[in-house]
Amino acid sequence: MGLFDKLFGGGKKRVSKETVETRGQHMPDLNIPVDEKFTINFKHNGGKFLYCDSINEVFSNLDNIIIENKWQDQTFFSMDKRLEEKFSKQEINFTNLPNKSEIFFTTCEHLIAQNGSILVCSNQLKERKLHELPSNVIVFATTSQMVESIGEGLKTIKKKYQNVIPANITTIKHFQPTAENSHDFLTYGSSSKNLYLLLLEDL
Repeated sequence: MGLFDKLFGGGKKRVSKETVETRGQHMPDLNIPVDEKFTINFKHNGGKFLYCDSINEVFSNLDNIIIENKWQDQTFFSMDKRLEEKFSKQEINFTNLPNKSEIFFTTCEHLIAQNGSILVCSNQLKERKLHELPSNVIVFATTSQMVESIGEGLKTIKKKYQNVIPANITTIKHFQPTAENSHDFLTYGSSSKNLYLLLLEDL
């Protein structure tokens, strides 16, 4: 069963649109599945969520993002050759110079349900800091990358990479500037990103 089936009518538990839009970040955790919790928290952070049940739908949604933002003539900054190869049939020009682009196109390590953040590391960022990246970000991820917490994500990374654990591990959490997060000392030094998540169902 797909994520959206469970969210909007196909599963035993339903989460209304009002719950997604009005739930505050300091309210207690909902006793709901990881995918639903991630969706609620991710949207609360200001992220733009596009669920895709096939790679062709991913391509189509990416085209729609480009059209919506009038990015047809924009070059995408990427540091992932495999990602570039996967999207090589799309009409996208890539660069490895961030100052030549307004859009960062990337994968991630995990999607964190607990706070709706995107866990990345040197595999995606190399040695760059978040504030050095373009303000517009498009993340390509799969539903199997969802985990409950940052701790669980770090354990999975350690198991996956064993003796060569990647550096520069961080989370992207704030996807729009707000008065609330601008005064949050926990996010001091970070920068908000206009972020789109292309999420492919692979479970």
